[in-house]
Amino acid sequence: MSAIARTRRGVQGAAAFLVVAELTSRSGLPLPPVSVVLAEAGRLAGDTAFLTDVRATVTAWLLGLALAVAAALPLGLLLGALPRVEAVARPVLEFLRPIPAVAIIPLAMLLFPDALDMKTSVIVYASCWPVLINTVYGLREVDPVAKETLSSFGFGPVPVLLRVSLPSTAPFIATGVRLSAAIALIVAVSAELLAGGSPGIGTFITNAGSSDRVELMLAATVWAGALGLLGNGALALAEHRLFRWHRARTEVA
Repeated sequence: MSAIARTRRGVQGAAAFLVVAELTSRSGLPLPPVSVVLAEAGRLAGDTAFLTDVRATVTAWLLGLALAVAAALPLGLLLGALPRVEAVARPVLEFLRPIPAVAIIPLAMLLFPDALDMKTSVIVYASCWPVLINTVYGLREVDPVAKETLSSFGFGPVPVLLRVSLPSTAPFIATGVRLSAAIALIVAVSAELLAGGSPGIGTFITNAGSSDRVELMLAATVWAGALGLLGNGALALAEHRLFRWHRARTEVA
């Protein structure tokens, strides 16, 4: 299926969902119609205070994601390249990984009084796992013949890692970053919802709920979803353009 056909079907699906949601909301449910929510979302595009909240969320989102990648990528390369180290670290990682990010928000609030630092720390914790796991998994999938061939020509472990392992693992890392981006946005808004007291989309939603402005709550949620959609789309496009060779190889396989 071509990209144009996929886009057309996606638009058709979104339009059908909006129509069903509009009809459902007008059937007596205590929810504002979709048309009202979208109108409020459009109005918020010109609201300076709301745009300040969006800027705060995006700042924490991108900063936390960047720090998560910067921390998880070297650690994943280390664990993937040294199986003995990975075996020692695995129990600790398997203990930490299932802990929900929202559970550490009170601890983060205690350790980091600054709102941006608090949100960033929680985002880093939650979003580092996909990059870490995908990096380790990607290194395991590297063709051993390619590594042995380079080693036979006198290249040491570091050149083999840089010339063979890292390029082969790059598509897995890119997928991990894309998954982490979605998690980072979810955690950013969740931290604002639970902690409050600082600018952000989550804080805006909380304030709108306190005023019984359901249409504003949903409009802000639409904005959060739009940010996630744009971020995922940008990363997916970059992944597609950078790793066409990987996609062609997997399709042939």
